[in-house]
Amino acid sequence: MNEQAQEPLETLYEGPWLRMRRRGRWEYVERTNGDGMAVIVVAVTPDENVLFVEQFRVPLGARTIEMPAGLVGDDHASDTLEAAARRELIEETGWSAQRVDVLLVGPTSAGMSNERIAFVRARGLSKVGSGGGIDNEDITVHEVPRAQAPAWLMQKQREGFELDLKLWAGLWMIEHNPDGTAAT
Repeated sequence: MNEQAQEPLETLYEGPWLRMRRRGRWEYVERTNGDGMAVIVVAVTPDENVLFVEQFRVPLGARTIEMPAGLVGDDHASDTLEAAARRELIEETGWSAQRVDVLLVGPTSAGMSNERIAFVRARGLSKVGSGGGIDNEDITVHEVPRAQAPAWLMQKQREGFELDLKLWAGLWMIEHNPDGTAAT
């Protein structure tokens, strides 16, 4: 057994969204809402445009480019991965999916947080709204031709945007399942 697992667990801080913990010398954060799960939605429109979202992220002090994403169980007690993916896709981009498939679940930053994220592929999209997020999220939606998406992302990085590294996995999962087989 790991020696640190035997150390007492301390709560250093607890807010409405995050809790900071220490076990031995190791400090980390936990989400206080839901079950520590989030979804990232890989979505391509019928016109073969990949959906990206842009927003200011306080921890980075910069605008980021990401795929639509959000928390599971965030004010929705009986939330599922699929329901959260559908909700976040509509809220952030204004697109609805006929089908959502959970592809893979794993930790986002295992040394710092208990958060896990699920990659979800959205299919059969239809435009149902303008997107932009809720409350004061101030999300800008980008619909980028699939063939140009990697070059567009690198241009955004040169312009000073922070790129979520999960974007590259998301782009790969447009055409592939996590095991490398072709997406259906």
